[in-house]
Amino acid sequence: MRRALKHDVGVNGSNGDSAADHRTSRTEDGGPAPARTRSPAPARGAKTRGRVRMTGKQRREQLLEIGRSVFAERGYDGTSVEEIAERAGVSKPVVYEHFGGKEGLYAVVVDREMQLLLDMVTGALTGGHSRELLEQAAFALMDYIDTSTDGFKILVRDSPVAQSTGSFASLIGDIAVQVEDILGLEFKSRGFDARLAPMYSQMLVGMVALTGQWWLEVRKPQKAEVAAHLVNLAWHGLEGLERHPKLVGDRKG
Repeated sequence: MRRALKHDVGVNGSNGDSAADHRTSRTEDGGPAPARTRSPAPARGAKTRGRVRMTGKQRREQLLEIGRSVFAERGYDGTSVEEIAERAGVSKPVVYEHFGGKEGLYAVVVDREMQLLLDMVTGALTGGHSRELLEQAAFALMDYIDTSTDGFKILVRDSPVAQSTGSFASLIGDIAVQVEDILGLEFKSRGFDARLAPMYSQMLVGMVALTGQWWLEVRKPQKAEVAAHLVNLAWHGLEGLERHPKLVGDRKG
């Protein structure tokens, strides 16, 4: 409040008017001038200079959103606590109070994004034919890239903090676990070794993830068309799958 009222309060607690201002002033013809009026002081708790007081929870969410945006734009190394604080309109100690520093903020942002993507994929697998499940998984990842672009950029960008918070590769592994069940059932129905399902699920999910990274930049063709081509490759590859594949080149190991 002291800053907001600085223009009203002068040195030594005066109201900022000079001593001459307290004498009765005169107009040019010698008559008394109209009395000066002052604007009322703002009420206690009122907004000053457009700033709104936030609860601790609101401030934390604001810092997370701003941090997410800056990390996506500049990467972990290019982001500073100073810039996050400046964009939020707070001092650096506020950021440290909530997250302990840049690393703590980044860790929370990454954890949230990983959980969001995992929830979207697992929630999309609602059942049906195996090919439809593959479509649902592909669409879920494409939807995440489309609606949470900043989050995806953060996840696929390497960071020294990723070793403790989890990396995109580890997230892909978590998603692949969800796909294992689909492939396990498919392998059993075709007489293949179901123990290979985890490896094939990593292949499939990795293919979709890398395609998603490429699509993030070009945005063509449309999302549905990309998903259709992904499933086309995966599904028809499964249909022609050899039970005991062999290498055809000279290298054998």
